[in-house]
Amino acid sequence: MSDTDFDIDHHDRQILDLLRDDGRLTSQELADLVGLSSSQCARRRVALEQRGLILGYHAQLSPQADGTPLLSLIEVRLVRQAHDSVESLLRFVRDEPLVRDVFKLTGDHDYLIKAAVGDLAALNRLLNSLSALPDCVAHVRTSVVLERIKESGRMLPTQA
Repeated sequence: MSDTDFDIDHHDRQILDLLRDDGRLTSQELADLVGLSSSQCARRRVALEQRGLILGYHAQLSPQADGTPLLSLIEVRLVRQAHDSVESLLRFVRDEPLVRDVFKLTGDHDYLIKAAVGDLAALNRLLNSLSALPDCVAHVRTSVVLERIKESGRMLPTQA
């Protein structure tokens, strides 16, 4: 989708880009960077939020800070693409706090699940729960992340 699909002007694009890099910027800081008044930036930010172009603000924690140092990518193929199978998987990922992100895919697998766990035992329990969804999951393939290099558009500190 292009900016014209959402009627975004140059200032809105600047505000979105700046907030993506640092969601803690105040309206005054945004104004100084964009060249608008603080009140104009505040109004624009609220409008962007209301239009669903800003989905939220959050702190990106280190894996050690949230006790989930083990990241895994789980590829899931469903038994069939029937509504009940899809709904069963979506309920599972919605209710499972270890699941961080879910993507619907093209190709050999239907979904990619990004899960953060404390250890291999927790990953095993998660995989067993996922595989046990009734008449839903046909195949699961899991990869464990050895090193996080770039996340959320940012290079991470190198690990020694």
